[in-house]
Amino acid sequence: MVETRKVQVTGGSTYTVSIPKDWATENGVSAGSEVEFYPEGDSLFLTPVSEEERTEGTLDVGDLGGEELTRAVMTMYVSGFDIIALESSRITNDQRRTIRDAVQGLVGLEVLEETRDRVVIRDLLDSSELSIHNAVTRMRLIALSMLEDAIAALAEADSDMARDVIQRDDDVDRLYMVVSRIFRSTLRTPKAAEELGLDRESCFDYHASARQLERTADHATKIAHLTLEVDDTGPHGPIPEELIDALDELREDAAGVVDSAMDALFEEDSNEATRRANDARSRVRGIDQRAREIDELLRDLDPARAQLLGLVVDSVSRAADYGGNIAETALQKAAPTP
Repeated sequence: MVETRKVQVTGGSTYTVSIPKDWATENGVSAGSEVEFYPEGDSLFLTPVSEEERTEGTLDVGDLGGEELTRAVMTMYVSGFDIIALESSRITNDQRRTIRDAVQGLVGLEVLEETRDRVVIRDLLDSSELSIHNAVTRMRLIALSMLEDAIAALAEADSDMARDVIQRDDDVDRLYMVVSRIFRSTLRTPKAAEELGLDRESCFDYHASARQLERTADHATKIAHLTLEVDDTGPHGPIPEELIDALDELREDAAGVVDSAMDALFEEDSNEATRRANDARSRVRGIDQRAREIDELLRDLDPARAQLLGLVVDSVSRAADYGGNIAETALQKAAPTP
């Protein structure tokens, strides 16, 4: 329920306003308590000064194992807990191995304590030193290099390069978890956004774009897996050079959309950002047309290979679509504030 208060002047120059008693009671605010104010545009956020420097969370892992336990650890991490206690009447050896693997897949975590019924994980990173901009920039570089190498691996029938692309997907996933953790922290407290030097809307835009980059990396990984299925020495021989060239051109165009969209997202000049974003969006339709032309070339191949390479075409096209989504986010970021 919205409550209103009148601003009053005391001492001739000091503006004062009362705060709702129910809110104060629920948040432990009483006479003498300190609160913090964070200005954001025409809004002013108030929050109690926290006595705790690090947030702790406890989770009963019970019979959780495998993927469920891994996701539980990731969820606690993304939720912003600095110290995570995983408890059960008895934590099994399989659970311990799963927890260690999950910790290794997340940035900044280490196992602090292990007992028969408890594993404590700690985040070593100072959230104020993390940069959501740097994390998203790194995701952009890795995802696009994965896409390029995935097509190169297909062209050269290079299984080692394909496996390397698959492994790099873990790096993108780790960075996406970091971005998600930072973003959620800005939703909980204005202090987190202030420490980042970004408003919360910008953090949302970065997070939304990071999701598109993570999906781009997923499709590069899919192409790498498909490459391992291509029989380059079978009766049908290598993939025709004409088709390889067409796929690489499609990949280059798709990467160009992502690059233009990301440049628009990072551009501070709103007019230039709008121009770049619109340019990226306009190029997506041309890529869809080129993809359909490549699909026509696939008709000359045997059905099994045509189906496999059709999936490759689809994955490259999806990367362009994700770039278009980033461009939409960039347009919203560049739009005038109401």
